[in-house]
Amino acid sequence: MVWLSWIFAAFAAEPQGVIMTVQGPIAPSEFGRVLVHEHIMCDFVGADKTSRYRYDPKEVIATMLPFLRSVKERGFSGFVDATPSYIGRDPLVLKRLSELTGLHILTNTGYYGAAGDKFLPPYVFTETPDQLAERWIAEWRNGIEGTGIKPGFIKIGVDPGPLSEIDRKLVVAAARTHLQTGLTIACHTGEAKAALEVLEVVKSEGVDPSALIIVHADSIPDLSVHEKLAEEGAWIEYDTVGAKPIDEHVKLILEMVRKGFADRLLLSHDAGWYWVGEPNGGKEKIRPYTALADELIPALKNAGLTEATLKRLLVENPKDAFTARIRKNRYPRRGRPPCLP
Repeated sequence: MVWLSWIFAAFAAEPQGVIMTVQGPIAPSEFGRVLVHEHIMCDFVGADKTSRYRYDPKEVIATMLPFLRSVKERGFSGFVDATPSYIGRDPLVLKRLSELTGLHILTNTGYYGAAGDKFLPPYVFTETPDQLAERWIAEWRNGIEGTGIKPGFIKIGVDPGPLSEIDRKLVVAAARTHLQTGLTIACHTGEAKAALEVLEVVKSEGVDPSALIIVHADSIPDLSVHEKLAEEGAWIEYDTVGAKPIDEHVKLILEMVRKGFADRLLLSHDAGWYWVGEPNGGKEKIRPYTALADELIPALKNAGLTEATLKRLLVENPKDAFTARIRKNRYPRRGRPPCLP
């Protein structure tokens, strides 16, 4: 019966059809209304200098707890922390905040190659995509850095296109990690050429675009790029709510909904955060996670958006996007025929 134990252990290590929070897996139906891209803590000193000794976890928790409680008070139950490794990811801090607030908080695996590779550890430059993927898969199977806490998605970042050799390697590694774990890939782009290249690389690796979130898509001015990405099946993330006039997001969202892409949109603030290395965590600069509930939702309702569509944007789409399941591209290296949904 030893072989049966091994099989059960293998399945337990790679759960599918769940959302993986810092407190463990939950059923997708439990995720509720979600902020899909936020930050609790960031350290911008660089991969060669960042360290857990640069901050006091208790101070981080005390500083950020009121901001997270305000999220819960506004009817949100899910919170996706998009801070990657080497920029301040601390799963134990996230877990404690989850316990104190009741929020379903997600952390991530992956590396951030934007900002001229400042946040990449040296081995990224010498290892193959498969070797990087092995590191990320190990976090999914075994937990992050001995904590037992598993990532709920893959976070990578790339510079503006064309993709550099390193950035392309990160995208390939993320795609291969997805095919072993089912974790969704959230890729920082914010620029059209990079976003479209990332999509093609993911597809060429045999991953369906529905496993890809284009982060900061609201920074891409050409709406036709949004449409192309959505037509392919990628998630289009508008995550600077509150950082620019609300009317701009209302106009953008309504236009994409009118064009039939309500089922591809994700919304958030890209807000926070405790600034490691600054006095009191730079508390006076922390952006609250409130503009979406306090300003955007009322504005969208006033503009005629229905409750059903709002539920799609804030509940159903995040649930679909972050449920761990392997999504293979039916048409690798050629893209999806435009006649398919």
